[in-house]
Amino acid sequence: MGAVTTDNGVERADRVPKQDRSRATRQRLLEAAVACLAEHGWAGSTVSVVAERAGVSRGAAQHHFPTREDLFTAAVEYVAEERSTALRALFPQGAAGDRRAVVSALVDLYTGPLFRAALQLWVAASNEDQLRPRVTELEAHVGRETHRIAVDLLAADESRPGVRETVQGLLDMARGLGLANLLTDDTGRRERVVAQWAAVLDRELRD
Repeated sequence: MGAVTTDNGVERADRVPKQDRSRATRQRLLEAAVACLAEHGWAGSTVSVVAERAGVSRGAAQHHFPTREDLFTAAVEYVAEERSTALRALFPQGAAGDRRAVVSALVDLYTGPLFRAALQLWVAASNEDQLRPRVTELEAHVGRETHRIAVDLLAADESRPGVRETVQGLLDMARGLGLANLLTDDTGRRERVVAQWAAVLDRELRD
């Protein structure tokens, strides 16, 4: 693509490709940051390590994210939003008739690299005053969005007494299963718990 001449005669060369490259670089950095957090923890995940993994210079990384806190909070939020979009796409028409599938999909959110990365960020925030308010805000945002998705997919009527607490209990349970899975493969027990929670939801959310 060659230079484009604007109305005032000034040439604008390759603006769109440069913007595309910038977006691609930003996305690589965000994905690399989550992978580094999940694999190496907060202490082992510096901007330099992430930049190397993403295949960009440290300067390029700092151009997009001036501080380490900027990079990692943005990374967890970005991947959380991507996972939320993917979760909704699994059930485009909702899934009130197959609540076990919804429970299983929600539990899966807490048993992968994203949860490991988020957990590392939470632990770091508990010890670093500069990071804590940002992670607290991020966790509240992600928590609200996950709760909203769960309500939509389960067709849960939160105007009914106890329904909101039941949905939140499901998400708290899913987080607990995610924690258990960090140390050992908890697949067998997880499947039994998922089946039981699906039965509870069918009973509690029925019309």
